[in-house]
Amino acid sequence: MGKFICEIFSWPLIKFYELTGNYGVSIILFAFMVNLIMTPFMAKSKKSMMHSTRLQPKLQELQRRHEGNPQKLNQEMQKLYKEEGVNPMSGCLWSLIPFPILIALYSVIRQPLTRMMFVAEDVVTTLQDYFVAQGWYTIPAKTDAYFEIKLADIAHQHWDEIQTALAGKIDGLMNIDFSFLGLNMGQQPEWNFFMHTDWSDSSVWLPALGLFMIPIISAFLSWGSMKISNMTNPQQNNPQTQASMKSMTIMMPLMSVWICFIMPAAMGVYWIANSVFGIVRDFILTKVFKKQLDKEDAIRAAQRSEREKELEAKRLETERLKAEGKTGINSNTSKKKIQASEKQKSDERKAALDRAERAAKRERLGIKEHEKPASQVGDRRYARGRAYVPDRFTNPDMAAEATALAAAESENAPSIDESMESEEILGTVQENVTGSEEETREENLD
Repeated sequence: MGKFICEIFSWPLIKFYELTGNYGVSIILFAFMVNLIMTPFMAKSKKSMMHSTRLQPKLQELQRRHEGNPQKLNQEMQKLYKEEGVNPMSGCLWSLIPFPILIALYSVIRQPLTRMMFVAEDVVTTLQDYFVAQGWYTIPAKTDAYFEIKLADIAHQHWDEIQTALAGKIDGLMNIDFSFLGLNMGQQPEWNFFMHTDWSDSSVWLPALGLFMIPIISAFLSWGSMKISNMTNPQQNNPQTQASMKSMTIMMPLMSVWICFIMPAAMGVYWIANSVFGIVRDFILTKVFKKQLDKEDAIRAAQRSEREKELEAKRLETERLKAEGKTGINSNTSKKKIQASEKQKSDERKAALDRAERAAKRERLGIKEHEKPASQVGDRRYARGRAYVPDRFTNPDMAAEATALAAAESENAPSIDESMESEEILGTVQENVTGSEEETREENLD
């Protein structure tokens, strides 16, 4: 299985090298091919992330509304995701795909003889023994993870000689030149090269400096890629999300530096090329999906508005039918709701009878109701203002005079409508009248 996966990655890398004759350019073309293949998947991830970001205000509102009820909050969030057509996990899954590709490419670059050219193990042993005998290579005391790169580099430097000396023993071996822009892509950058380099010889310190700059450039582009992505996406208001994005902006460049210093320079070149292509892809996808999501949001808003209008029309029609007494009992209405509705109607009838009885008592006792001003709301006589005139806009010619009159009438008048007092006051008034009648009767008897 591992060999099959390596063949998938080594075949295009070899073809690009045969086409260009440059190992560094073939790595860049390989990165371009990977980004081209990954674009449809990354586009789906990008759109999902942008859509999820736009839902943050609604999610925060749900969190505020259902605080302390995680079960209800989860149900409402799932309902919102379903209505919006968003899978919150899809944005994360596709972004993990580049890491297996990076591991497989590392295996191909680290072992160019057995994982890229697929030569037999005895060919590797034959090359190693011959190079040791010629004094070109020394077997290290510890296992060297990159010894195949060194053997392939030595084979390139002495290609004609080994073709003659090892004829028929190195079938499948390719002549690969690891140089790119004066740098050896098979070497590892050294973070402390400046402590032991020969600064008097530019052919020594210049390549060492170039290798050292690969992890630095890679980290800078990784940071720039994330900054651009955060700037083009809608801003997050969630403090936890902001903290997570800030930590990722720091960790990813540091990870890039670490990888590029412990691996051959070819991996650093791939990382740099991948970041550049990723920035371009992210910029284009952001512009495309921003327009697309704006249109989708507008369509959803229009549909939501139509639905609200339909519900409002149904509500008004139901109220009209209810006022006309034409509504029937819904067969799907529960017994509990029917009983509650009947109780409400009974309470309303009782309240109407009570009001009529109080009005009759007022009339019998000679209690006159105060005239309600137009500004009255409930028992507050001047809730809308003491100089309130309802037709001041429709009848502007009389507005000034009417306003002055209303202000004069309300001056020193009580702000509470005493005619809307409870029935207990009426009972007290009736008791006082009854008491007066009894006193009169007693005086007549005397």
